[in-house]
Amino acid sequence: MANQLAAVLGTGQTHYVAKRHDVSMAGLVREAIDRAMEDARVGWDDIDAVVIGKAPDLFEGSMMPELAMSDALGANGKPLLRVHTAGSVGGSTAVVASSLVKAGVHKLVLTVAWEKQSESNAMWALSTPIPFNMPVGAGAGGYFAPHVRSYIRRSGAPEHIGAMVAVKDRLNGSLNPYAHLKQPDITLESVQASQMLWDPIRYDETCPSSDGACAMVIGNEEAAERETAEGREVAWIHATAMRTEPTTFSGRDQVNPQAGRDAAAALWKAAGIKDPLDEIDVAEIYVPFSWFEPMWLENLGFVSEGEGWKLTEAGETAIGGRLPLNASGGVLSSNPIGASGMIRFAESAMQVMHRAGDHQVQDARKALGHAYGGGSQYFSMWVVGSDRPDNQ
Repeated sequence: MANQLAAVLGTGQTHYVAKRHDVSMAGLVREAIDRAMEDARVGWDDIDAVVIGKAPDLFEGSMMPELAMSDALGANGKPLLRVHTAGSVGGSTAVVASSLVKAGVHKLVLTVAWEKQSESNAMWALSTPIPFNMPVGAGAGGYFAPHVRSYIRRSGAPEHIGAMVAVKDRLNGSLNPYAHLKQPDITLESVQASQMLWDPIRYDETCPSSDGACAMVIGNEEAAERETAEGREVAWIHATAMRTEPTTFSGRDQVNPQAGRDAAAALWKAAGIKDPLDEIDVAEIYVPFSWFEPMWLENLGFVSEGEGWKLTEAGETAIGGRLPLNASGGVLSSNPIGASGMIRFAESAMQVMHRAGDHQVQDARKALGHAYGGGSQYFSMWVVGSDRPDNQ
């Protein structure tokens, strides 16, 4: 039996800030859920199941918080499923939620991802010697900086590329009412003058630590067609893909991971896309450190290896360019880790539903949402479109 069609009917987000002292985790997720359900025009009786995601529990110091949150999540008496794939979890959660609808298991699924980093510390959590895992010792930035240096060496990219990405994404973030960091006055010079944290990653080229939540309502074909019949747009899910590889193995390429290449190839094939650079109108990709923009452009197959930085330098990844990337401001502007991937998926849906407000990309019809996690080892992605998919 072929997959059934599924679509995003509504999205909801909190405002992302460093510390939300005014709400508990339950209150935080409920803000995003209420906004998503209002956007999708559904009530609790319409929701068949709830799929949630968040990053490692040490990031906020509460083991399995969902055990105490079923009421706030609207999951009492309904299936509640948690997904966990490190930093890519928001994306993976959306993929799992959509698969339940595509498989015909449920008609309407509420999916939500969150992080309340202010209640613990991700840097500390990543450095703790957890049994059977090697501690990173320097947080995510210390882990990824050598990969960035390898990319620069291999591609011959000039040193200002990272600063260019930071300027673009923070300017985009200043257009987004939910973004944590808003820097409308940021310049290439101000980024290059900021403190070096992990060579070559500077302070203004790195993501913040945010509290926040993101939610979506995903419905089946019948629910989507009810919306379109009333003149409202939905984001049809054209294809999804997930792939994984180990953190460390001999010969592993952490600049251009195999799992990312394989996931992208599977995604484009499933979506019937032959030339992603030509056919994708807007993309939300997971860029926690600015240099990951050109790296992931290559990993995703938009351009060949060593060419990603050239697309960035030419201004083609800015709003109005050939492939606008992270019109929302991206992870560089807001980073509630467990939700960061879902924000990419929700923002891609908002673009093709033409509900992105001041950061809307004109005439966006087909969009990519992307997330990665762990040591660049978990990848999740989807293609959503304004038009009903004709490849299924």
